[in-house]
Amino acid sequence: MTDQPLSQAFREAFRCHPAGVAVITADPGDRPVAMTVSSLISVSAEPPTVGFSLSSRSSSTAAVLAAGGIVVHLLRYDDLALAQLGATPGADRFGPGIAWHRLPTGEPRYEGVATWFRARIVGSLPVEGATLVVAELLEGEAGHAPDAPELESLIYLDRRWHRLREAADGRASLTLMVEDSRDVFR
Repeated sequence: MTDQPLSQAFREAFRCHPAGVAVITADPGDRPVAMTVSSLISVSAEPPTVGFSLSSRSSSTAAVLAAGGIVVHLLRYDDLALAQLGATPGADRFGPGIAWHRLPTGEPRYEGVATWFRARIVGSLPVEGATLVVAELLEGEAGHAPDAPELESLIYLDRRWHRLREAADGRASLTLMVEDSRDVFR
């Protein structure tokens, strides 16, 4: 047994646990909101259902929960700027120069993201510091899968953005994408 506090062990363990990156968008009626998440998980294929965690520290959490309808954007390495935008506190995520539109049902959707799904929140569970959300997918599309999807991935690891790359020997390895991005997204 170690003298390391459990919360410190937890942070260290998940700092070294790689995760995919998604942006959640919603509009509760007064303004569109967006937030970057690295907690997106598959819950069920029938009906298609996902889950994710929203931090109570985020100013967008209440708006996402109030909206009910959301769009889940699964990001690739080409979408790094969008991931950073959704993770930057106070950023204008729908301002001039940001390519987005409203779906016919009203939810905001970022253009250029190849894989996205419109969803409705079907459940939530508030816990200390966060809310766990379950959402059923209603429509969307999975962008064309490249020949080597692992090379297209955007990965969040050690509080920094990475992508996989093919090494000279043909194996995939991580490449740090932005050296100074540590601590921006938590």
